[in-house]
Amino acid sequence: MGGKYSVMRSISAMALAFGLALAVAPSPVLAASKVVVVVNGLPVTSGDIARRAAFMRLQRQPGGEAAARQQIIDEVLKRAEILRIGASVSTTDVDAAVNRFATGNKLTVEQLAQVLDRAGVGLDHFKQYVAVSMSWPRVVSARYGGRSGGRLSNEELVRRMQENGGNKPVTTEYFLQQIIFVIPESKRKSITGKRQAEANASRSQYPGCEQAKVFAATMRDVSVRSLGRMMLQEIPSDWKPLVEKAGEGNTTATRVTEKGVEYLGICKKRQVSDDLAAEVVFRAEDLGKKSDGDDPNSKRFIEELRAKAQITEK
Repeated sequence: MGGKYSVMRSISAMALAFGLALAVAPSPVLAASKVVVVVNGLPVTSGDIARRAAFMRLQRQPGGEAAARQQIIDEVLKRAEILRIGASVSTTDVDAAVNRFATGNKLTVEQLAQVLDRAGVGLDHFKQYVAVSMSWPRVVSARYGGRSGGRLSNEELVRRMQENGGNKPVTTEYFLQQIIFVIPESKRKSITGKRQAEANASRSQYPGCEQAKVFAATMRDVSVRSLGRMMLQEIPSDWKPLVEKAGEGNTTATRVTEKGVEYLGICKKRQVSDDLAAEVVFRAEDLGKKSDGDDPNSKRFIEELRAKAQITEK
């Protein structure tokens, strides 16, 4: 399932500007692009920077073209590192995130594309931004051993609990099982609908976690994997609302993912209040207070990549 967090938090400010974007006149056609920066041999064009500057205006970020140029340079460095360690999310994940963003703004993806085109951004540029934003936390996590930079010390836990009135926070602990109706990449377009129908039909017959492997063996290309113990705060945002709606012994609704069509079985659910739960809750709170741009590990890593990079202005 992966420890993936929704990219929508980092671009939610865009929603505030869509009404304005729909009302403005279409942006002029971009002039012929030319290479203006080369980053480790990779070209950045004036068109790339113009689209990012337009995107920043939608997000109501200051800085204009100069800030857009720096963002694009950082993005080129991030993308290269993502590819180097094989941390890229799938096209399916990106498309799903874009679809959720469009739906959250009461738009279809086609209408979103029109808004982005009129604003001078374009859907492809937006998707590239989403792909890097979703993949980069994996790189930071691999580099520093955790999204928030490591475990909290005992002293920090005690301090945080004292701030909480001396009480350990309470959260919900789940034991989860993953059921995957596998779809080969070569058949994704042709059989996804059929596999989703099969997965949905199987949910009413799900026998529970102990018998799930026997159950899966009666169907074609279905795998079962135990996800073990997960606190509510550790469940990826794409799955969290589905898990919260499902009761113990039941299953979540299905989702189409890079592996196929999936749902989760809720093997066990209980309220917990121990040191591990406290640490998970406090780290989730810390993550909620900062975006990726505020993550000191992310900033530190970008600075390292910039220091080693060959960046040539044209």
